[in-house]
Amino acid sequence: MPQTFFPSLRYQDARAAIDFLERAFGFETRAVHENEDGTVAHAEVGLGDQMVMLGTDRPDDRWGSHAGMGWIYVAVDDIEALHARAREAGAEVTDLTDQDYGSRDFSARDPEGNQWSFGTYRP
Repeated sequence: MPQTFFPSLRYQDARAAIDFLERAFGFETRAVHENEDGTVAHAEVGLGDQMVMLGTDRPDDRWGSHAGMGWIYVAVDDIEALHARAREAGAEVTDLTDQDYGSRDFSARDPEGNQWSFGTYRP
């Protein structure tokens, strides 16, 4: 049976993260479910037909905090436009770089420290 993977991230301020992902990278919010205290229990943001799940970091998680500890690679078609968009939104971004394996890419850090890498390489 084929498997499906969904990257998942935790944030101290999940609502601010959703706003940033929309403005900087063009994600669209697909679902937001709240805890009783109004924090984000679970959210889904998509880019094209792909999705990332996220939520507010939970201090009661037995494994500890997970905020700002993720790294995700996203393959895109128009890398120059996305790089410009992220920079205009105030994201901390690296320069566009051509890789030996044929990708053109850049990396960005979201406000809580998760690293987002975007490139043209599709494994």
